[in-house]
Amino acid sequence: MSNGDIFLGEIIGTAILILFGAGVVAAVVLNYSKAKDAGWIVIAFGWGFGVMAGAYTAAPLSGGQLNPAVTLGIAIDTGVWDKVPVYIAGQMVGAILGAVLCWLVYYAQFRANADEDIAQPTLGVFSTSPAIRNPVANLITEIIATMALVLPILAFGLTKGLGVSGTAILIVSFLVVGIGLSLGGPTGYAINPARDLGPRIVHALLPIPNKGTSDWGYAWIPVVGPLIGAALSGLIFNAAF
Repeated sequence: MSNGDIFLGEIIGTAILILFGAGVVAAVVLNYSKAKDAGWIVIAFGWGFGVMAGAYTAAPLSGGQLNPAVTLGIAIDTGVWDKVPVYIAGQMVGAILGAVLCWLVYYAQFRANADEDIAQPTLGVFSTSPAIRNPVANLITEIIATMALVLPILAFGLTKGLGVSGTAILIVSFLVVGIGLSLGGPTGYAINPARDLGPRIVHALLPIPNKGTSDWGYAWIPVVGPLIGAALSGLIFNAAF
């Protein structure tokens, strides 16, 4: 795969991932959405379907990693580092693009926030925030949740035929749903630095009425936690398999 294919594939795939993921959150939480209050299960499946759509689309070009944590774990496992910056650059651009697309889809609902008697904070559509703010606990949650993603992804590569048939992407999609349902409650399961940081930047820049804070004091946790979890996954996989 050329650097150009990787960069383009990761942009497209990650943009689709974020469009679906941020989109399902917007659908569930924004006032005047037809899916208002549909619940956490809907959000978990929306993110899983976003992974599936994005990864299948990007796979022919880049392999569909869509996540700096996955890219880091694979690099530690294989020892191949030269493409890592290209992957991560594409993922960040794609995450930003996907967040902008979500804003455009829900533009009228975001605009309606200007007319609310009590402004509705909108950061949760774009990025994660903890249910209980405890930096140590929040960081540990993101580390463990990311290990629950990256370590199985590395192990899936040991099963002959999964990658060739494309079944691995489907399995990873359901893995993401499972992580959301089981481990997502404390922090909103970023498990992907680009998924959190790119949309947070977009939230800070977009002209959303009464949008509230972008919470930059918390922003390091959904970046550092997944990277630590990915590094541990790669080291454990190399040691155990």
